[in-house]
Amino acid sequence: MATLPIALIQTRTPAGPGAAFAHVEPLIREAAAGGARLILTPEATNFVIQDRAARDAVLETQDRDEAVRKLRDLARELGVWLLIGSAIVRSGHDGDDRAANRSMLIDDAGGVVATYDKLHVYDVDLPTGERWRESASIRPGDGAVVAGTPWGGLGLTICYDIRFPQLHRALAKAGAVMIAVPAAFTVPTGEAHWETLLRARAIETGCYVLAPAQAGEHEDGRRTWGHSMVVAPWGEVVAKLDHDAPGVLFADLDLEAVTRARNAVPQLTHDREFAAPAPLAS
Repeated sequence: MATLPIALIQTRTPAGPGAAFAHVEPLIREAAAGGARLILTPEATNFVIQDRAARDAVLETQDRDEAVRKLRDLARELGVWLLIGSAIVRSGHDGDDRAANRSMLIDDAGGVVATYDKLHVYDVDLPTGERWRESASIRPGDGAVVAGTPWGGLGLTICYDIRFPQLHRALAKAGAVMIAVPAAFTVPTGEAHWETLLRARAIETGCYVLAPAQAGEHEDGRRTWGHSMVVAPWGEVVAKLDHDAPGVLFADLDLEAVTRARNAVPQLTHDREFAAPAPLAS
């Protein structure tokens, strides 16, 4: 299949897994009814909770999380491939009580094809005064993942990973023709950097970049940027939502565009070893 119909789901995820599934289910059904074969949801699809104690009260393993279980059943019912952009779940690492921020690719039979734990955690101090320390509650992953699909390799990333081009280049060189960037971008960084970063990663890799996002003001007071987007391998935005409300974004991916972009500028084959510069004296 040269053309792949997809849909990105933009959500304003509630604070509990049951409510989260009730929120996202009709959007996924709308996407499937519109012909999408591959559907992608944002980061933190199963709940958005900032308070650590409140989060830990609903935290479950991947297999026991209510939203994850119901999303797998829904993918099987609808006969679609579904990327749960991420779910916040127990990491399963003894001695570390932090959660995993985990992306899960579900096939059309409801099986988990691949998982990826967010590599780069969001520890920042923004000019607006917002302070984020994701490392305090999220255990970072330790490996990159390209998942096999009927349409080619899908590279898995999550949100803050978008700022690390070396990860995306590694995914492309490992066989990705699409890269997922599910996110819950803050408003100030989203307004300043979201589209620029997505387009840059597409151009650098010759991949489609698929970026479903959280949007608007959540129950716990967090505000996210929205503006879900699909960027083609040449860097042009082929579909986007210009708002911060829940919705469905459809796009048809011309997968031959990946080959055309990489043939025109074969940058993935032009790596050269080089000596790193010595640090300047302070």
